[in-house]
Amino acid sequence: MESDERILVPVGPDAARWRTFGSVRTLVVAARTMTSLVRVLDVVPELVPDDPRIAVVFAYDPTSAFNNGVLDLLRSLGCRTLPWSQLAEISPDLLISASENVAVPPGDYPVVVLPHGVGFQKQVPDSAGPGTRLSGLVHDDLLAARRAWLAISHPAQEAQLAAAHPGTVGRTVLVGDPCLDRLRASIRWQERYRAALGVLPGQRLVLVSSTWGEESLVGSWPGLPADLLSQLPSDEFRVALVLHPNVWSGHGAWQMRVMQQSAVEAGLITVDPADGWQQALVASDVVIGDHGSVTLYGAALRRPVVLAAFGSEAVPDTAGYSLRTAADRLTAGRPLWEQLEATMAGHRADRFAAVTAAAFAEPGEALPRLRELVYRLLDLPEPEHPGRGPRAFPVPATDTTHARSLMVHTSVVRDPTGEIQVEVRRFPAALAGESAETGASFWHLACDVDEPDTRLVESATVVCSTSEVFAPETGRQRVAALLADFPGARIVALAGEEGCVVGLRDGRLVHVHAADGPGPDPGAAATAVYVCLRLGSSLYHTTVDLIHGARRQKLLLGAARPPSDQPAVSRARTSAARGLPPSS
Repeated sequence: MESDERILVPVGPDAARWRTFGSVRTLVVAARTMTSLVRVLDVVPELVPDDPRIAVVFAYDPTSAFNNGVLDLLRSLGCRTLPWSQLAEISPDLLISASENVAVPPGDYPVVVLPHGVGFQKQVPDSAGPGTRLSGLVHDDLLAARRAWLAISHPAQEAQLAAAHPGTVGRTVLVGDPCLDRLRASIRWQERYRAALGVLPGQRLVLVSSTWGEESLVGSWPGLPADLLSQLPSDEFRVALVLHPNVWSGHGAWQMRVMQQSAVEAGLITVDPADGWQQALVASDVVIGDHGSVTLYGAALRRPVVLAAFGSEAVPDTAGYSLRTAADRLTAGRPLWEQLEATMAGHRADRFAAVTAAAFAEPGEALPRLRELVYRLLDLPEPEHPGRGPRAFPVPATDTTHARSLMVHTSVVRDPTGEIQVEVRRFPAALAGESAETGASFWHLACDVDEPDTRLVESATVVCSTSEVFAPETGRQRVAALLADFPGARIVALAGEEGCVVGLRDGRLVHVHAADGPGPDPGAAATAVYVCLRLGSSLYHTTVDLIHGARRQKLLLGAARPPSDQPAVSRARTSAARGLPPSS
């Protein structure tokens, strides 16, 4: 479908010849930007479900600077779409838009304008001139013709709009916020969303949210996702990035992938601009944001919120603006981990109650109120079946990436029973640096066999294979092959059928099992062996208690005896030559 491709059905002068359903009303959905289209797509299906009396078509307005991706999304959803020029030739009964900036042709049909964020809280560039305008305020001609109806989420917005433009008086409808209603309905699926995003039990999800523009979080601190990944232990934290659709549309998906490439390879979860930010927000443990709507939604969901930016385009005396002083600030140059821990530790569930109360009214009523408005404007009785309530957002189908190379820091403590306890913190190797070691604190670089960065794999002490599972009888051959492929590595770890197989360059082969629960991943098994080697401890019949943040795993080390054709003294010399202590 091209932007100027006219349609003949279900609207048009001869549409009755071709259509199947004898619709009596036509509802047009304006599609101008990705932001507004995504918002209206969340709402319209819930307003007129199961009603063949209403034909729903989309009209594509190509005039926005952020129109990139709109046609692709419409095409992917199978939306019947007409070019904007054809809109003047048909006679719709109602037009719905989440973009206030559409140039609606003259006519007598009403126009319902839904907010594409929370309220009217930002000054944005005016596409009609060099200045700015209040985001959400519709064109003068629609107000003068008394055709526009502006949906608002709080009574205070009626007074705000009246002060900004007298023509809005009597043209607002208090409905509440349908997006917040759905977010709250989705909380019961929080653990499902976390699992879909690849967040493991015991991990905390840090959501980084940015609006668009040079004063946004990503505009003023584009390296923050990478900074977080370099400082937050990957076993304890995941980081997700939600960017305003205008960022993706304005700069292109390719550019965004390139700009965040290092962070993505280090495990950053990038959220699809058309689907998924709501689920990521519900799944989050803390929100790092700016003056965008997602940050305010996070506060409304009682999440800890910390601001990494706050632009001057935020409108004073609005609920969103009050976050400027109500939320903590994230400071560059100070340890990010400590700042986030302080925010989460000091958070109270009611911290942003006043902010939320000033932004949202009529909780849970948005869809019924909008549905009543739509059917009244269409001059149709509402269907006899009850309307659906707020629905949880579907579980997203996400593609999450984990870092293939990790800098592993181990701190060793021996308890009174002689058991080795090891606190492990792993950081993406491409972003993290190595610090000084002490007598009981070590660093090593562990790489997956699939790591594409030659610089990392050539420096790795440990090489892991997580994509294959080997039987005991083939483990030794695979260890030897990998040690030959990675001549700089001292240790190879494989996922075995039971536990893991860890092989050393001197020929020793160690089997690592969990005392209870699921078996260790190869990286954890290799860490247990590496620590024992550094301490000079036995690799046979040894217990290592690994602590990854809130998770604890007791590993049992046992070893197949080294090959009989290699004398013990030779093995000791081989170990010493490689800087590792011999086995006990």
